[in-house]
Amino acid sequence: MKDRRSQVAKYLVADLLGTALAWTVFYWFRKVYLEPIKYGYKVPVTFDGNFWVALVLVPLFWMGLYLSIGGYSDVYRRFRIKELGQCLLISFIGTVVIFFALLLDDEVANYRYYYRSFVALFLLHFGITFTLRFLITSRTVRKVHDREIGFNTVLVGGNERAVAIHQEIEGMPKSPGNRFVGFVSVNGGDQQLGTSGLPRLGKWHELRQVIGSHQVEEAIIAVESSEHAHISRIINELEGTQVRIKIIPDMYDIMAGSVKMTSIFGAPLIEVNPQIMPAWQFALKRLIDILFSGVALLLLLPFLVIIGILVKTTSPGPVFFRQERIGRFGKPFRIIKFRSMQVEAEKHGPQLSSSTDPRITSIGRFLRRTRLDELPQFWNVLKGDMSLVGPRPERQFFIDRITEVAPHYRHLHKVRPGITSWGQVKFGYAENVDQMVRRLKYDILYIENMSLAVDLKILAYTVIIMLKGDGK
Repeated sequence: MKDRRSQVAKYLVADLLGTALAWTVFYWFRKVYLEPIKYGYKVPVTFDGNFWVALVLVPLFWMGLYLSIGGYSDVYRRFRIKELGQCLLISFIGTVVIFFALLLDDEVANYRYYYRSFVALFLLHFGITFTLRFLITSRTVRKVHDREIGFNTVLVGGNERAVAIHQEIEGMPKSPGNRFVGFVSVNGGDQQLGTSGLPRLGKWHELRQVIGSHQVEEAIIAVESSEHAHISRIINELEGTQVRIKIIPDMYDIMAGSVKMTSIFGAPLIEVNPQIMPAWQFALKRLIDILFSGVALLLLLPFLVIIGILVKTTSPGPVFFRQERIGRFGKPFRIIKFRSMQVEAEKHGPQLSSSTDPRITSIGRFLRRTRLDELPQFWNVLKGDMSLVGPRPERQFFIDRITEVAPHYRHLHKVRPGITSWGQVKFGYAENVDQMVRRLKYDILYIENMSLAVDLKILAYTVIIMLKGDGK
């Protein structure tokens, strides 16, 4: 952990120094080149108060951009092509923002000099910051290849496939970074790997204990691709551990395009869901959640008050309904909704509702059909418990029953739950566990295809359902 913090600090210092140097040279460029053309005489280079303020704020702005795209995450797994792409993207976005915020009101001889300012700032920032990041990343990559830096790896399975991949990776002149700590067996017969000197750490269902005791960062599943049931159970066991999961492919997987090459020197492996969404999209999704929810609560406040009065006057009990649900990473939180049922609706224990449920109040039936009972959850979104779009959160009581028939339900805890979801749009409120499992397929599909574009489509269909009153 200490070494990782030191590596992050290197990138932070490099970005601070690089962006500060780029801004200083750009300031000098404006004074020495652009302003004399405008005024017709040499302008003295003086570092006034505005320069010093900008010298503090501009580097912080660039650091915020790098943070938003994951520029300080996985610091030991970065590679130079990725560094090039990220620096180009951030340099362009940052230059556009600074140009319109700070440079567009500059006095220049004619508009063509605006283009020169833009190009100069872009080239200076990209050239300096990429060079510094390239040097740090190159040094790290070299240490990984030389086996000075490695990631604790466990092999799941001890069969011939496991022996072959272990020998292949260990025999590479340039290491992909795997430091094998041992293997776990999947069945009683897969013990061939033990003859290579790699210790057996237990069985596959003990993976969580193995990961914790050996600080495992990667798991390579050495099970035949045709054994889907085994692979599924192993992946479910690894879910939520933050361990990178890779599978040894067969020729069918390679021909089907499942294997994506990420390293010239690495072994061909299928990485299971390496990244749900790019870091910048996650940051933008959260920003949209905050802005949209804040504006919605302000604009809808009179409407929310009216609904609250209707709920209060049409049935005895509180206006709001609060209940514990399970959120991201399995963390519980209290969801808030307009009450749509009688106060003692669950006096006999947790129950799901149906379209003809007698416990639903008169106003509650309308609220549920139009989804207006969900509006107070904008507050949950603001707090960070939920997102606008994501799998619907459930109670632990029903999660336990779902996982009995669908253990892969825990995949939903990778992301924040949402006010609306793909499964909610297709099926509405679930009336039993079977319907929950049926909806689960679409929520997992959403996670595997998660993007801002998909979120916008789901939001659009949700609005249509609300306007038509087709909610179930």
